[in-house]
Amino acid sequence: MAIILPTTLGAAAAAAVINFWLANRIGRLRMSEKVSVGDGGHDLLGRRMRAQLNFAENVPFMLILLGLLELARPGWWWLSIVAALYMLGRVLHGLGMDGGSIHWARVGGIAISMVTQLGLAIVAVLVLLKVV
Repeated sequence: MAIILPTTLGAAAAAAVINFWLANRIGRLRMSEKVSVGDGGHDLLGRRMRAQLNFAENVPFMLILLGLLELARPGWWWLSIVAALYMLGRVLHGLGMDGGSIHWARVGGIAISMVTQLGLAIVAVLVLLKVV
């Protein structure tokens, strides 16, 4: 039996693992700071919550684009590379949201995430226009 949309399936699995990691970081900090609801005025907790929400806001668009492009043009091997880069960007963003000496990771993560997402959107339009 062939796997339908293997690149999208792999990307969705990676996204689920990253989302779990982001949520786990929040949960551990909540426990150590004894904050059950909201951020309790803790800057780091607020940053981590925002990192997970940003992930949840953006990843669905990427997965939809990825899946539709994979359906439209099966065998485009480079989609896997783009998906992996995107997930790397999301991890960097999550780490960088902690601030401090790894602030560069937030900027890099945002850049990677936005370039890959916008790039796939452009490719989708080109497919629609039958340019590629």
